[in-house]
Amino acid sequence: MGMTIAEKILATHSGVKEVSPGEIVNASIDLAFVHEMLGMPGGTAELYQKAGLKKVWDPSKIVALLDHWTPPSTVDAAETHKTCRKFVKEHGIENWYDMKEGICHQILPEKGHVKPGDLIVGSDSHTITSGAFGAFATGIGSTDMTIVFATGKLWFKVPETIKIIVNGKIPPLVMGKDLILHVLQKLGADGANYKSIEFYGEAIRQTSVESRMTITNMSAEAGAKTAIVPPDEKTLKYLKERTDKPLKPILASEDAQYSKEITFNINNLEPQVALPPSPCNATSVTEVEGEPIDVAFIGSCTNGRLEDITMASKILKGKQVSDSVRLIVIPASREVMINSMKLGYLETILEAGGIIEGSTCGPCMGGHMGVLASGETAISTANRNFIGRMGHHTARIFLASPATVAASAITGKITDPRNMLVD
Repeated sequence: MGMTIAEKILATHSGVKEVSPGEIVNASIDLAFVHEMLGMPGGTAELYQKAGLKKVWDPSKIVALLDHWTPPSTVDAAETHKTCRKFVKEHGIENWYDMKEGICHQILPEKGHVKPGDLIVGSDSHTITSGAFGAFATGIGSTDMTIVFATGKLWFKVPETIKIIVNGKIPPLVMGKDLILHVLQKLGADGANYKSIEFYGEAIRQTSVESRMTITNMSAEAGAKTAIVPPDEKTLKYLKERTDKPLKPILASEDAQYSKEITFNINNLEPQVALPPSPCNATSVTEVEGEPIDVAFIGSCTNGRLEDITMASKILKGKQVSDSVRLIVIPASREVMINSMKLGYLETILEAGGIIEGSTCGPCMGGHMGVLASGETAISTANRNFIGRMGHHTARIFLASPATVAASAITGKITDPRNMLVD
């Protein structure tokens, strides 16, 4: 019987010829990454010490970085960073990125740590972003990460796989974010619990690698264990510029078995907005147009890439952010920041009245920067709009694409980006 991509990856890494959904396997890990969870109280470093472990299984297969609270805004955050640095030094972790580099899910592929067919675990639920490159990538907790650090292996229950086919031509000013918000509205918040999602179709083939990262990233909001876009020439071109390691794409068998197939046609898809308090509450921007906003945020591991900064710059060029709005823009990595600077995009955003911050998770996490006060409203390119996510529990968060957020920052209210003149 044929296997899906997720099944093939788990079989290969478990040393067996075939697996099927529901089986338990003990799989070898290609890459493990940790951010601040490494040094937090009760985090991996503390658990590792309590277990009396002296060395990690392979310092070359671990990536450690700081991104959630950078620069640290509290003493507790600074102590967490200090613990991370100490652990990395003591255990000889070879791939260490201090707070200057950017957000973990951007850094992994950008620095050449991701390959098709890899089995990747990370200390963050949006680890599945790396599935955009044909990897099985999933988030785990501190205890499981401690086991991985010690043994290089972890058990998995083989997930069922949902096949999502997205056909049609992507309309102007509709982005990958709009596509995945539309898919989430159909799936629901628990529609892919502990399942793998594979994305196919004409529209997926049209998308850039950056948009695919947005699509796999937000698949976590439907409960997906992992989300995978089959590797193609776009994938290989991106990775070949970043690694000299062999790239061997793994594709699903023609007779692979899927738990469900869902087909979308997006020829007439409009820009989408997810209403609070769920990323799955998506509707057309025209349904909520005119809603006043206080904060507009463009960034995060979901939409802080060069493609996103480019779109925001195009919409903002020659215009001014409304006096009633704070526009915060955060490139997802130092590389994105530098490229955006060279291309003049940051200057355009600053001239329009936006605020540029160093590469960090920032407002997406809440409590670090860009915190919302009681009763305030934000429109954000981040992945979650839960109650209290970005500040006060009475604040409201709408999720949208960088195009929609930039347009809304100009008018001071949720705005259809198609109403803006864009070169």
